[in-house]
Amino acid sequence: MTKTYDLVGIGNAIVDVISHGDDSFLDNMGIEKGIMQLIDRERAELLYAAMKDRVQTPGGSVANTIAGAGTLGLSTAFLGKVKDDALGRFYAQGMAEQGTDFPNPPVKDAPAPTSRSMIFVSPDGERSMNTYLGAGADFDADDVDASVAGNARWLFLEGYLYDKPEGKTAFTAAADHCRKGGGKVGITLSDPFCVDRHRADFLRLIEGQMDYVIGNHEEWLALYQTDDLDVALAQAATICDIVVCTHSGEPVKIIRGAERALVAVTRITPVDATGAGDQFAAGFLYGMATGRDIEMAGKMGVAAASEVIRHVGPRPKRPLSEVFAEAGLV
Repeated sequence: MTKTYDLVGIGNAIVDVISHGDDSFLDNMGIEKGIMQLIDRERAELLYAAMKDRVQTPGGSVANTIAGAGTLGLSTAFLGKVKDDALGRFYAQGMAEQGTDFPNPPVKDAPAPTSRSMIFVSPDGERSMNTYLGAGADFDADDVDASVAGNARWLFLEGYLYDKPEGKTAFTAAADHCRKGGGKVGITLSDPFCVDRHRADFLRLIEGQMDYVIGNHEEWLALYQTDDLDVALAQAATICDIVVCTHSGEPVKIIRGAERALVAVTRITPVDATGAGDQFAAGFLYGMATGRDIEMAGKMGVAAASEVIRHVGPRPKRPLSEVFAEAGLV
């Protein structure tokens, strides 16, 4: 029997391997602090060997969002590709154990190993990601389960997947299936460097197929090549129904048509900023999927982000439903 999902994500299925590294270590290893760098297989093996206190978890930006939303009771699924190797089996099992359906079985003959990201957390909580795009980046239209995407009330796409042509075809197929089923389709801009690589494609995608877009201030500025955030968001609002901008401790800005919401953020020193944007999206999309207004959905996103940066790792250590109850949001 076909299952209806509240929220379905599509993106790179990546095993996150998290370790600590101070600025001196980053300099010595040639790691640029605070951004996501794409690396090849040889460098991935080198950095993995240099990690002293590894914490390993199923990851990937949108996968983290879907996992967080699942702790709130939504029916969720994540579409992604892993190889049938140790990390791939770990990934598939981990998603299932956390309550998110992972319809794509590990691929025995995948030419590349399962994707992994080596994340080094600095003493100030900043994270520097070094990502090897293995099997996950080969996700294409043939890997999109139409019965899942077509029965998603909300579909969330990962900008990083656009780094390969296969991902572009997967986006189009999934969005078409979702829209035919009456669902809402959106994207995370993922990273300012990702935006720089795909600016024209993203703008066409947002105008033609997206109902909502979530990004941080740097990503929005990069998308519209301006230093004025309000100008960028105003332009986005002319081509997309829901526009969301997070801003690292500054108020979150949300626009839906004539509606405007400015959601306050309480500044705290992060233990690990990994996953802050991912979990903001989890809380926000939960709010939208359950019929909240944009301000309440924004508050839910802020609460989820605040929770995840209090510990190492990109996913909540406890159900976000508990976090929301404590904050009086449910």
